[in-house]
Amino acid sequence: MAKTKFCQGISDISDSYMGFILDQWGVLHNGIKAYDGVVDCLKELKARKKTVIILSNSGKRAAENKERLKKMGIGPSLYNYIVTSGEMTWNGLHDQNDDIFTSLGKRCFLFSRQQDISIIRDSGVEVVNDIEQADFLLISGTDAPQKTMADYEAVLRAGVRRRLRAICANPDSQALIGTNFVMGPGLIARRYEEFGGVVTYIGKPHRPIFQHCIQLLQKHDVYPGQTVVVGDTMAHDIIGGYAMGMDTCLVKCGIHSGHFKNVTTPVEVDHALNILIHQYNQIKPTYLVSRMIWGRQLPDRKHKRRKPLSERKKPGPRRKTAAGPASPATDDE
Repeated sequence: MAKTKFCQGISDISDSYMGFILDQWGVLHNGIKAYDGVVDCLKELKARKKTVIILSNSGKRAAENKERLKKMGIGPSLYNYIVTSGEMTWNGLHDQNDDIFTSLGKRCFLFSRQQDISIIRDSGVEVVNDIEQADFLLISGTDAPQKTMADYEAVLRAGVRRRLRAICANPDSQALIGTNFVMGPGLIARRYEEFGGVVTYIGKPHRPIFQHCIQLLQKHDVYPGQTVVVGDTMAHDIIGGYAMGMDTCLVKCGIHSGHFKNVTTPVEVDHALNILIHQYNQIKPTYLVSRMIWGRQLPDRKHKRRKPLSERKKPGPRRKTAAGPASPATDDE
């Protein structure tokens, strides 16, 4: 496998791709505000007619993510689509015609942040507060750090005893809030599996959500070989993109920021990256960038202003030669 290329910014790779699948948390923002340079970078991509999809393991629906991004200064004109695991889960719960959701039932015990029920609103599914009345478990968020895993284990054990299936609408094991990482919904789902429960994961790195993005890209005549996945997690973004045959770009400032702490020289960065790659079955990102910034300016080849005819250099006088037809005069003469 080729060696990971170190980039100063997204401009280093922009000419090579027409499609950009971008993670949200850790790449565009930290859950509170957009990172410096992100808006300018997105403007540059849109100016170059790139198709931009924001792909997130958010347990919330796309419209709510759209409003959150807008408040951070990332308006809808800067991207083409938002795809979230929460939106895909809602569609599955509403239609219940996919193998994952068929015969799931209409009553769920919901794990969410601050009792948020937006993921099931108007889906035809009812939230119940008693696990004994539930048909399945739906895991979309946690109340960490106020709650710890121990606070959830009694309900998880009860679900296993009743052999309830669980849907995890956010596979992230950690959530970024400001500069702090807290327990993500994915950890609750994995604990349910440890107790003997069955969990279906909706979101990265699993194929269905990437396949949905590919279908959206194909509407713009953009295909996986023309697309790069930009994310901050090896487990979700890099492995997921790699599995779908797409190039990937790892952003250092997100979930793996501690791994690159106090690492400055290219040799040190390479060593730290190799340790990370070893932890994830030798899967390498195609590119590595510090954060989602544009970086070096590229020449605007498409929109370069042509000189008017009056300013263009006129050809010199032509002269006849014995060897053949007339040829233009040159300064060397």
